[in-house]
Amino acid sequence: MNIQETVQKQKLYFQKGNTFPVSSRIKALKALLAAVNAWEDKILAALRSDLNKSPAEAYMTEIGMVKEEISFQLKHLKKFAAKKRVKTPLAQFKAKSYTYPAPYGVVLIMSPWNYPFQLTLAPLADAIAAGNCAVVKPSAYAPKTAQVIADLLKETFDPDHIAVILGGRAENTELIQQKYDMIFFTGGSSTGRVVAEAAAKNLTPVVLELGGKSPCIVNEDANIPLAAKRIAFGKFLNAGQTCVAPDYVLVHRSVHAAFLEALETHIINMYGENALTNPDYPKIVNAKHFARILSLVAPDKIVFGGDSDESALKIAPTVLDGVTFTDRVMSEEIFGPVLPVIEFESYGQIAAAIAHHPTPLALYYFGKDSDLKQRILREIQFGGGCVNDTIIHLATTRMGFGGVGESGMGAYHGERGFFAFSHVKSIVEKSTAIDIQLRYAPYNDKKTAQLKKFLR
Repeated sequence: MNIQETVQKQKLYFQKGNTFPVSSRIKALKALLAAVNAWEDKILAALRSDLNKSPAEAYMTEIGMVKEEISFQLKHLKKFAAKKRVKTPLAQFKAKSYTYPAPYGVVLIMSPWNYPFQLTLAPLADAIAAGNCAVVKPSAYAPKTAQVIADLLKETFDPDHIAVILGGRAENTELIQQKYDMIFFTGGSSTGRVVAEAAAKNLTPVVLELGGKSPCIVNEDANIPLAAKRIAFGKFLNAGQTCVAPDYVLVHRSVHAAFLEALETHIINMYGENALTNPDYPKIVNAKHFARILSLVAPDKIVFGGDSDESALKIAPTVLDGVTFTDRVMSEEIFGPVLPVIEFESYGQIAAAIAHHPTPLALYYFGKDSDLKQRILREIQFGGGCVNDTIIHLATTRMGFGGVGESGMGAYHGERGFFAFSHVKSIVEKSTAIDIQLRYAPYNDKKTAQLKKFLR
């Protein structure tokens, strides 16, 4: 498919007003939902092939979240798309004021390989709801899922409305050289910078969903068994290949040993004594990523796990202890099933530890100390997070999900998703029945005095 031609055809399609009626958006969303339902078995098979996701994990973290996003947009679309009256200042009498959300036009959606279905179709649902055309680029590192997405969307939509581009680096490079009305990118920070730089040349707005080293903080008054269980869930889901996975744990010295013991118990409960033989334990996406993760592990720091199977691209859940910030595992985002544990005793140590790295995408606090909780939430910069749990803050349509600083910009999901793909126009509709002369020249002291009464 010729990329430049595809973008131009979509611009013409958009300019004809095909996507503007709310009724057409609803029809498109219903078609997308029906397609997801019809293609569910093929989607599950593709996710099993690419990442060895079990049907339960694949539905929970991919298909189910996409269905929920589409359903939410269908339920609320008419309200989101409607113009909203706002109060008009007295100085603008006589007039009425309102805001009017309008689609950007042709948007580019570039998705990653770790949740290849969810992170492609969820933003696409938001883009369709907002009335856009979209060029969709799934990741080449999840080829089976990318092909299913391409086939599903080709069967469901006119490519002048929704088009899919398959391929790797060459196609990505050509894609970002085109002029879009908005770009939505999910992936690593290094590629995010390239996308942002390309977008800046055309002054194209972007939403960047990136990542970073997201900390877990386990205070001395935490429910240790439950904290360990929930951290193990968030960390080892998808074999740690999750942008909001806990990257490392800061645990209070007084509960350090108890936490490690509980963590080992829950990892075994979830994945068995040998996760490498568990048929439902996810695999690492490719050999390059497999080797990179293992290179971060210092054998003398392993207190649990550490085994791997190169032929199956599996790395067992691995816990590291006695880690310092000079260790390689703390030099970059791990994005795999390796969890470093570091002790702390004070808030100052927490803040200093997190400050070692760029602003994280997520932060998780476990404990009952309300003052410490509020201080962490107020004073430490991060994208979003949980108190006494991990990762579930992104699994809701009622709140936006996004990063800050080097972990991203912009947010989506639910209402925030609709408006991420919309430009909100501000309109003042002025009456012609009366025309107050105060604003017109020539100006004098009397007019100045009157202006001061209105504008203050």
